Amino acid sequence: MGWIKKSFFGLLWVYALGMAQTAPSRFSLTAELTDTLLEAGLTTNVVAEIRTMGDSLTWFGTGRGLAVHDNNMVFMYRTTTDSLQNLDSTNLLPQGGIPAIAVLNDSMLVAFSGDDGSIQMGLGLALTFSAEDTNGIGWTYFKQPVDLESDSLELVGGVGYFRQLPVTVPQANVTYDASLNRKYFWIASWAGGLRNYHFPRKEWRHIPLPLDNQTEFDLCDEGNFDSSEGPKILQNYYLNPRDPSDGGNHNHKAFSVLAYGDTVWVGTANGVNRGLIVRDTLWGQSAIECIRWKHYSYPEDGLSGNFVVGLAKQYWRGQITIWAATVNADAPGEVRGLSYTRDGGTTWETALIGERIYNISARDSLVFASSASGLWKSLDGVNWARFHSAIDQTFLAQKQILSDVVYTAILDERDTIPRIWLGTPDGIAVANDIHGFDWSIIQAEYDSAEVYAYPNPFSPLTHNQLEGDGYVRFHTGPITSDELNLDIFSFSMEKVYYKDYDLNIYRGAIKWNGRGQNGNHVANGVYFARLRFSSALGQSPTPKWTKVIVVK
Repeated sequence: MGWIKKSFFGLLWVYALGMAQTAPSRFSLTAELTDTLLEAGLTTNVVAEIRTMGDSLTWFGTGRGLAVHDNNMVFMYRTTTDSLQNLDSTNLLPQGGIPAIAVLNDSMLVAFSGDDGSIQMGLGLALTFSAEDTNGIGWTYFKQPVDLESDSLELVGGVGYFRQLPVTVPQANVTYDASLNRKYFWIASWAGGLRNYHFPRKEWRHIPLPLDNQTEFDLCDEGNFDSSEGPKILQNYYLNPRDPSDGGNHNHKAFSVLAYGDTVWVGTANGVNRGLIVRDTLWGQSAIECIRWKHYSYPEDGLSGNFVVGLAKQYWRGQITIWAATVNADAPGEVRGLSYTRDGGTTWETALIGERIYNISARDSLVFASSASGLWKSLDGVNWARFHSAIDQTFLAQKQILSDVVYTAILDERDTIPRIWLGTPDGIAVANDIHGFDWSIIQAEYDSAEVYAYPNPFSPLTHNQLEGDGYVRFHTGPITSDELNLDIFSFSMEKVYYKDYDLNIYRGAIKWNGRGQNGNHVANGVYFARLRFSSALGQSPTPKWTKVIVVK
């Protein structure tokens, strides 16, 4: 499982309850709020989480913090370098990437992550019950949950105790997914396992999951607990997120979670777990709350692969479908794809076999799958269509998503015409229709008026990979002419590439794929780009120069 840790940790982060429904109202960010807590524009193009709230707010989890769109423009939420303590009240958020956001009505939970130079680590969570407060959002900060060295016995739901390997550090203890309901928030934190926070009791609980070889795991059955040596202790059980070769269980590495009603679904490195939460009086005790688990895995239950990185619930015509983004782990025959069940886990089907799926979202009959090859859409789960890469259709915008990868997508039905939001490694795209014909692009701008190339240095083999090529983008600032000429020169001023753009018909980024006019990649080295266009009305086109370093 070492490759799983490396690929996911490196990929993502290079990253009174007040739940009552309120009447929709058009949200407007005040000048005071934007001056003190928000900063206009994105500071990174990496966007892996999107959540809508109310009738106009859209929240984004980015590689450099939390962002919000107020139906007019996008803002980054300001952060603090001060050390926040557990349960601190704060208006500013900690620094870090955002691997998970959970939203329920006006409440929102945000997870933060970073690294110690080599290992991804959890940087805590922030919770608010007033995310639509135009006077400023009040957050409660939670340090990343860890165990004490002495926590070898843990209480489970008031029933009894279970033995565990204490996870005492935030390293590899990153909250990759979260789910909110009226009583708890649930988090899936890889080595930190599955935990929930009980609002009324204000306490964390570490939730035991089945062992790798268990298909059922009943925490409500008194017969599974032994009280011969004092407290009731779960028999033949040890919670250990280490690899099986080191005495642990892949199923104790929680990566995705979905909770609703009395049900919780958990994706791990060993399949999917469905938990039925039982709230009852058992064994003559009151206020007992326990979970009955069923564990589904490859190959016995029909999943495409055992590493479950995303979960989604679809409700359509009285039927619930659970979707899982399933990746091959370490068993022969596993493949990437989607796995889904329409009968609560009894049977599983697969779709999009071979595709690397990151996230799924569903609304009524529509299902969206965000993948390494783009965004997929289906009306029945069997037949799928892939969207073309997003290109901004605004005249002279010259923007597009230079990446095949879509990390996340949601359908936004708050306005008369539904929209689709995308989060990618190269910014945010929003389509003003459900077919993806009319895109607008939101990306970081480091200097709105300057001409520059990025990324720089640039590798055509790794950066901005789109349809088999890698691209460097040229930021131009305002363009007022209907033509732009691009010339690329080697360090010795030999022209190696040129392209003339007719901006009356061309839509997309001004870009170069690192190839010469002969179609071959140029050699490593320093190159000079000359862009000829007009940047002001009434001005003749003039040349603007910038430098590109090519390193394959």
